[in-house]
Amino acid sequence: MTKTTELFPIAAVREQFPALQRTYKGKQAVYFDGPGGSQVVKSSMDAIYAYMQNGGANLHGSFPSSRETEQTIASAKEAVAALFGVKAEEVAFGANMTTLTFAIARALGKHWQEGDEIIVSELDHRANVDPWLTIAADRGMTVRWLPVDPDTLTLRVDELDSLLNPRTRLVAVGLASNAVGTINPVAAISEKAHALGIPVAVDAVHAVPHLAIDRDALGADILLCSAYKFFGPHVGIAVIRQELFEQLQPYKLQPAPTYIPDKLETGTQNHEGIAGIRPAIEFIAGLGNGDSLAAQIQSGYERIEVYENELAEKLRHALSLIPSVTLFQAAPDVPKTPTLAFRVEGWSPQAFCERMCEDYGIFIADGDFYAMTLADKLGINESGGWIRAGLAPYNTLEEVDRFIQGIKELTQS
Repeated sequence: MTKTTELFPIAAVREQFPALQRTYKGKQAVYFDGPGGSQVVKSSMDAIYAYMQNGGANLHGSFPSSRETEQTIASAKEAVAALFGVKAEEVAFGANMTTLTFAIARALGKHWQEGDEIIVSELDHRANVDPWLTIAADRGMTVRWLPVDPDTLTLRVDELDSLLNPRTRLVAVGLASNAVGTINPVAAISEKAHALGIPVAVDAVHAVPHLAIDRDALGADILLCSAYKFFGPHVGIAVIRQELFEQLQPYKLQPAPTYIPDKLETGTQNHEGIAGIRPAIEFIAGLGNGDSLAAQIQSGYERIEVYENELAEKLRHALSLIPSVTLFQAAPDVPKTPTLAFRVEGWSPQAFCERMCEDYGIFIADGDFYAMTLADKLGINESGGWIRAGLAPYNTLEEVDRFIQGIKELTQS
């Protein structure tokens, strides 16, 4: 590995994640299941506990714990604003990304009509597909699919021009595939859509743990993610461009606020979970430097990307040399997250994951990971989908070597 990787403060990083102390059948647990949900940084856990220990409260009360709750939410939104280069009032929280997307789709759909069209992607997690399909069915709309090339595992962006038209009301696309790791050219997609005045909804759930995201550079009008994928608690996050957000009319209770961003946050929020969001973002920032939180986040991501990608390249190379392993990945020149999808000849994905867990203490997952459209196109859904391993900044070179050794031994048995 390079000196850059050797200089990454992996020991200091791992000290911040209590879950890494776990053992399974006498072996140190190896968490390569980050794409399904990362481990939680201790500072986030501490913030959640502190909020509850000091006395939680609902909003708008004339007493300290209520005011503190409002301050906690405001602080979290300011941190998310720094994370994406947006305004704090453009940030809303919810149960999870899927629930937020359904709510946004219902609100937008109030103004859509029979014969209108939407575009969704064949490479996406279904959370950025089915909410739009549902409202399209309710309104009698036409759904058009931006196809994925099953050979290159990239979107056929050149076909977008033939899909866009004056009846298109929305383009929904993922920033990165949670199954095969492909990072999509979202900025180019947004540019084409915006030329016709069409808003773009971007699923950034899988991307946020791995790379810096500038909302405006992407051209995302709606940006969605979940804190539990980037070292925090289970809280969904929606970032909606102010002009669009102010026009949005979500379904809500009559007395609930009509102003942004509160009008999207129906019911009492997960206040203790929200308390854990800022520390998760500050963990990323703590790996960087700069005069502002935004600059520190950008710098921290640069270190994370270099470290994770070098570990991932070692893993990809090792797997490519094993004849019985089939890797599902885009070409080397296509940017990817450190997420590997593969299958092993003679093994069902579930059986292989079970053996890696039982024999080596390595936690990896199997299935379609809600990227079922892609799995169907590849013809692997009926036989168990993929085996997926994903790296996080708390994973080590030694864990990668242990993973490679385990695969070699199982494929030779």
